[in-house]
Amino acid sequence: MSAVPAFEIGVWNAWIFILPFLLVTYGISFAFVSKKSALWSWPKYSSQQRLLLVFFMAVSLASWIYSIFLPLELGTAWFYTGLPVFLIGMFFATLSTLTFAGTSPDRPNTTGVYRISRNPMYLGILLAYIGIGLAAASWLYLLTAIVYLIGQIIILVPPEESLCLEKFGDEYREYMRRTPRLIGIPKSERS
Repeated sequence: MSAVPAFEIGVWNAWIFILPFLLVTYGISFAFVSKKSALWSWPKYSSQQRLLLVFFMAVSLASWIYSIFLPLELGTAWFYTGLPVFLIGMFFATLSTLTFAGTSPDRPNTTGVYRISRNPMYLGILLAYIGIGLAAASWLYLLTAIVYLIGQIIILVPPEESLCLEKFGDEYREYMRRTPRLIGIPKSERS
């Protein structure tokens, strides 16, 4: 990793990772998830949260544009470390989106990958960003992952969980009690 961010146009740049990332996180959502799904329910954000959300979206967009100019470190330990992290992230993002497609809008998502994480989509996106940063040996892209994590925890998750509590009540409260926010071993149904 160099102190100066890489910046060159090339075929073997990080955009190769961004393309499937965008297809999974947005393409599957628009193609397969019912418009009545909870995926399309937006919580009420405070004015401060809305400003932070705009900043967070601008950082994401900038990272996608930067990926066009960010060369991958092919054939290096960086690349071979980043690739599986990226693929695990894509696995989580894909499974969580498909779970939304198969879940009734009047029930919370508590099956599949949602059994080990209340926010597997955000976890998948975070891992994808980290994987890209590692595969390109880019401290700047890894910084983007940190901004993403902070953004999701501070901005996105609390209002979404409030919306779910309002909509699903005790069923969601019980789900929150037994399932960790990002990842972990699920607690038993009886505890």
